[in-house]
This record gives sequence, structure tokens and C-alpha cells, in this order.
Amino acid sequence: MHKQKINKGIGALGICLAIASCKVPAIVQVNENKSVPQAYNDKQDSTNIASIQWKEFFTDKDLVNLIDTALKNNQELNITLQEIEIAKNDIRSKKAALLPTVGGRIGAGYEKVGKYTSQGAGDASAEIIPGKTVPEVLGDYNISAYANWEVDIWKKLHNSKKAAVTRYLSTVEGKNFVITNLIAEIANSYYELLSLDNQLLIVRQSIELQKNALDIVKIQKEAARATELGVKKFEAEVLKSQSMEYDILQQIKEAENKINQLLGRYPQEIPREKGNFLALLPPMVQQGIPSQLLANRPDIKQAELDLSAAKLDVKVARAEFYPSFGISATLGFQAFRPDYLFRLPESLLSSLAGDLAGPLINRNAIAAEFNSANARQIQAMYNYERTILNAYIEVSNQLSNINNLDKSYDIKSKQVDALSKSIDIANDLFKSARADYFEVLMTQRDALEAKLDLIETKRDQLNAVVNVYRDLGGGWK
Repeated sequence: MHKQKINKGIGALGICLAIASCKVPAIVQVNENKSVPQAYNDKQDSTNIASIQWKEFFTDKDLVNLIDTALKNNQELNITLQEIEIAKNDIRSKKAALLPTVGGRIGAGYEKVGKYTSQGAGDASAEIIPGKTVPEVLGDYNISAYANWEVDIWKKLHNSKKAAVTRYLSTVEGKNFVITNLIAEIANSYYELLSLDNQLLIVRQSIELQKNALDIVKIQKEAARATELGVKKFEAEVLKSQSMEYDILQQIKEAENKINQLLGRYPQEIPREKGNFLALLPPMVQQGIPSQLLANRPDIKQAELDLSAAKLDVKVARAEFYPSFGISATLGFQAFRPDYLFRLPESLLSSLAGDLAGPLINRNAIAAEFNSANARQIQAMYNYERTILNAYIEVSNQLSNINNLDKSYDIKSKQVDALSKSIDIANDLFKSARADYFEVLMTQRDALEAKLDLIETKRDQLNAVVNVYRDLGGGWK
């Protein structure tokens, strides 16, 4: 009769769990949009520079050495590598949850129960061996092994492990994204440094020209062909250029320190060729087709993996609504005296149990986590689509920038040529008193500004090619 009641209770509990499990909300299905335009700015190219390794893309040996050092010592990159290690350990943790937990136990203790209790009265009358009753103070010695295992009938633990693996792969892509950005940042800073070196050279050349003009106007003043005003104007122009020289020297120091910081080292001189910066030719750009971004850009691949992990999280959260089935077992020896501990079969201890447990009432916490997982899944989808859109726009902007900078550089080169020739003309006219000091000053000032601007345009050209290489997904392979 008692067993029938127990069986009925178990059956009723099973029915309740089954009914509760039927009221499980549906997963929100997300369909991410992976479509991209067929071309960039109506131009198609079958070749993509993103497939070129960075050591082949950059031909400057000094720049290659700097990048190589940064890939070993950069702190941000090393922090990202530790995130990969953390993700690896998370996989191990999730994998362990799929396996039984097995442990060992050794214990010793004592117990004294009241004589006027059912257990005390029974012990007082029981004999262990003829003539010897159970001691009033009972020891408790045990050596046993135990195991617990949750049977993954709803794939909750498997999906949790898959999500951890996917997030590990996501951290790898995150590391690749850090690498491609680090390479581009070092290259941009390096070209900035080269441009400052050449600007410094131009300013110093301009100072010499201005000093020569100052000497001429002083001679003319002595010959009563110029005034003190002209002398002071030329002196002021020389002082202005000398001040500009120190400004550029400071910018050079800061540019060097920025590169050293990216390389994870204290300030030191950056080795480089300080030759004709304007003679540098940027590599030819081959952009390929937009769909290649999905495979080449680490941030897009990372966003895709994050979305996959978020989808698995929703499945894990949904499985929490279902009952879980666990198995536990124990095997060992137990006795109240050490010398009885290994007597068989009297001291043998064993147990085996299975349990089915699930939420019946107040499942709000589970529902809240499930709803949050659904929301995070939708967030991940929008982030994936946004990452693709941003990647396409970045490439489109840089390609347009390269095209416009090429045209601008040609025009500014002609401007510099014209102003360089006008300096000689203005000096000759000034010597023959056919031009005043103001015309000479303005010509020198315009020529200096044009030369500095031309160097900046060359720097922008080189940086634009570096940036499009980065935006196409190059550098990390």
C-alpha cells in the first residue's frame, strides 16, 4: 500500500513536469542580411590586395622591422592573446559539465544518540557479536567514491559547449582584427614621421633662402634702395620659420614616441631613411569585390561568430524550462570501528539514484533569462549587419579618397613648380629694384606653404592605401 502511494506521487510529479514543459516559449528566429553591392563605386576588380601578406605589401625594410617588433611586444595584442586563453578554459569548463563528476571521500567522526529514542533503544538491545552490544558512542569511518552525472537529454550542455567553442573562435578573429589595425597604425605613424622629416628639411631650406633675402635687403638699405621696414619684415619672416622648425621637431619626437609605444618599448630613435619622401610610390590598389569582405575582414567574421554563439545561448536558455535528469552513485566502505571497515559484505556501502527535477511554479527568472537571450541574439544580428555595412562604407570612402588625392597631388605638384620658379624670378626682380620686398616675402611664404602641403598630400596618399589594405581585411594573414 505504501509503495503504491509513492508510485502515485512520482507519477503525479512526472505529469506536472510534463505539463510545465509544454508551456515553453518559442525561439525568435533571426535571419541576418548578408547581401552587399556587386562593386565599389561601380568598379569591379578580380584581384584583392587583402590576400597579400603584410611583409610583401610593405617594401620598406625599416617599416617591416617595426611591425615585426610590434607583433611580439604590443601590450594590446598581448592582452587579446590572454582573452583567447580565457576562452579556451571556458571550453574546458563547458566540456567537463558533459562528463560525470567523480570524487573520493574519507571521513571519520562519532555519534551518540539518546537512549530513549528509537535508534538508541534499538542499539542498546542489538548484539554485534554474541555477548557484545552496540557501543553507546558510535564511531563513523568511511572510505567511498561517488559520482554525479546530469544526462543531457535536451542538448543544453552540448549547446553550451558549442557556444563556448564559437566564442573562442570569435576571440581568435578579434586578435586578427587587432593585428590588422596595429599594422595599419604603425604604417600610418611611420609615414607621418617621414613626412615630418621632409617638412623639416623644406623649412630649413626656406630659412636659408629667407636669410639670403635678408642679406640682400640689408645691402639695399645701406645703398638707400630699401628701408628699415623691409629689413624688419624679412627678419620677422626668418624668425617665424625658425619657430616652425622647432614645432616640427616636437612633432617628430611625438611621432617617434607613438611608434615606440605601439612597439611596447621606451622612447628611442626610430630607424628610417630620410630621403626624398615625395619619390615614394604607394602600392597599386586592387579592391576585389565586396562579397570578399565577409571572408577577409576579421571583425565581420567575429560578428558572425558572436551571432552564432548568441543563437546557441537561446537554445540553452530554452532548455532550462525542461526537467533535468540526474544520476548519482556511491560505492565504498563504512563502519563504526576501523577494524570493521573492510569486512565484507557487512561494511560495504553502495547507492544508486536517479532524479528528475524541473521548475513548476514561479518560472519568471528562467523566462527573463530566455527573453534576454533572445534580445541578445537580435542585438548580435544587428551588430553583424552593421559591421558589414561599415566595412563596405570604409572601403568605398578610401577608394574615393585615393582617387581624389591622386588628382590633388598632380595639381599641387604643378603649383609647387610654379612657385619655386617664381622665387628666383622675384629675387632677380628685387635685386634690380623692379619688385618690392613684399612681393618677395609673399612668394617665399606661398612656396613654403605649397611645399609643406604637397608633403602632407603625399603622406595622405600613402596612408589611404594602407587604410584600404586594412579595410579590405589585409594584414592579419
